[in-house]
Amino acid sequence: MNIFKAIFCSSLGKKYIMGLTGLALFGFVIGHMVGNLQIFMGQEKINAYAAMLKSVPKLLWVARIGLLFCVGLHIWAASQLVRENRAARPSRYEVNDPTVTTFASRTMIWSGLIVFAFIVYHLFDFTIAPDYLGHDAKDRHDVFKMVILGFSNPFSSLFYIIANGLLCIHLSHGVKSLFQSLGFSTGQFRGWFDRFAVVIAWVIFIGNTSIPAAVLLGFGKEVL
Repeated sequence: MNIFKAIFCSSLGKKYIMGLTGLALFGFVIGHMVGNLQIFMGQEKINAYAAMLKSVPKLLWVARIGLLFCVGLHIWAASQLVRENRAARPSRYEVNDPTVTTFASRTMIWSGLIVFAFIVYHLFDFTIAPDYLGHDAKDRHDVFKMVILGFSNPFSSLFYIIANGLLCIHLSHGVKSLFQSLGFSTGQFRGWFDRFAVVIAWVIFIGNTSIPAAVLLGFGKEVL
């Protein structure tokens, strides 16, 4: 009971919850991007990858539920810390100087909530939705065709690109905070870790959005 109280009722505990769930979500984002980029290796490769993931359905559902749990816990800890910080201010009307904070840090809560909504939508749209597109020649779910058809809609692609932009804005600040919490981003190394956070956010944005961009430019249209 004391451990539970120390973790969930103290500011330090909430910061650790944010850090650990953020690390788990960061790892998922990287793995998800690497897996999705296999679409550029062709229909056979991405369908085989999807079939491998679905070959262990119980483990896949544990991963999905765990992902949503981490996102929910991450948002809860963030909102609690924001509330505590506001309550600790001497005056709610003190001048807010935007030059001492970044756009990413000022919009962490909102970008986090939007990313959470996007993850739920993405799970239903691309993974939980009924298999309405049939199977490929090897009787596997035709994930390649599903992705090409989904991103052939400009509005769907635009929503995906905007959501990934918000995700990467969120990550650029979140990864910086993660390194600081772990004690790595200090002294002469702080600049290096801060730059790494920005670079990795750009890598994820370019990697994820390259798929809808390629589809809109004609990639994979031969399967439709």
